[in-house]
Amino acid sequence: MTDKRFEFRVHGPLSEDARNALCGLAVVEVPPETVLVGVVVDESHLHGVLALIRSLDIHLISMQEIPD
Repeated sequence: MTDKRFEFRVHGPLSEDARNALCGLAVVEVPPETVLVGVVVDESHLHGVLALIRSLDIHLISMQEIPD
């Protein structure tokens, strides 16, 4: 897997602590969701982002690769 851009849609707004923990991802509120966008360098990094979202108790709605 080479660098790819991903979009993660999560439920609701994020706290300031969650926003800070997700550094490296752009955060855009699109009520009632929040969209996180960023570059994922490999599969391990992708799993790390997903684990971080889960550890912050954020409800993931969808995830997709953004084509170039």
